[in-house]
Amino acid sequence: MIVVSSEGPLRWTALRDGREVACLLARDRPDQRCFLLHRGSPDALGALVETALGSLARDVYAEVDATDAGALAQLTALGFVVRRREHHYLLPTDPARSGLGDGARPAAIAFLPVTSADPDRWRELDDVLRQDVPGTDGWRNDPGRFVEETLSDAEFDPSTYLLAMDETDGRYVGLVRVWNTSTGPRLGLVGTLAAHRRRRVAAALLAEVFDVLHRRGQAHVSCELDTTNVASDALMRGIGAERVGGAVELVRQWVKTC
Repeated sequence: MIVVSSEGPLRWTALRDGREVACLLARDRPDQRCFLLHRGSPDALGALVETALGSLARDVYAEVDATDAGALAQLTALGFVVRRREHHYLLPTDPARSGLGDGARPAAIAFLPVTSADPDRWRELDDVLRQDVPGTDGWRNDPGRFVEETLSDAEFDPSTYLLAMDETDGRYVGLVRVWNTSTGPRLGLVGTLAAHRRRRVAAALLAEVFDVLHRRGQAHVSCELDTTNVASDALMRGIGAERVGGAVELVRQWVKTC
């Protein structure tokens, strides 16, 4: 029998025979979405989420592996519905496979590491680019914490987090970040402002950081991509993306009762 206890306003623990077998965390993101993060025994998910819902008076989101029928069943039974789906890809860093080494950097575009960037303009660019990423619309970074939290993150790599700058006016127009995770490099975001798209700025940013990773002996970069993001999907497939899985994001809308 599973017993759930609260470890604070945003953490719950599942116990079986007095031993912890799973936990659930509620995390409020900068896009004002509350996500549930589950760790541990799969069969404790439903009990943990049901308990958490009793104290979370807001819409609640969760993400599960697309092949995890058990988790999907437990969440849908609690009123969650599918909001969006993602592809999980592996991208080759070898330019002979990706073709990224064939393209020159666009004219009047310079790259700079974020450690040399103007903090406010860097943050503002990040905010703007996120509005076009399915699942992160409404994201607003905290001006007082954005830079410090990024640079102090254990997965931050200054060699693979770059900005693209228009040399004609000094504006930041594009960004790429690859995190140095424990399971290998992961592409967090690549994007450009609307006025600079179709100039291969994004491809050039990827070529720059993938070259660094290739020379380090890293053969692949992982990434997640919304299935409706046609332009980004075409870019990833064009550089040799291999689909290795997927995920499903679900939401349970809160209904206020009198």
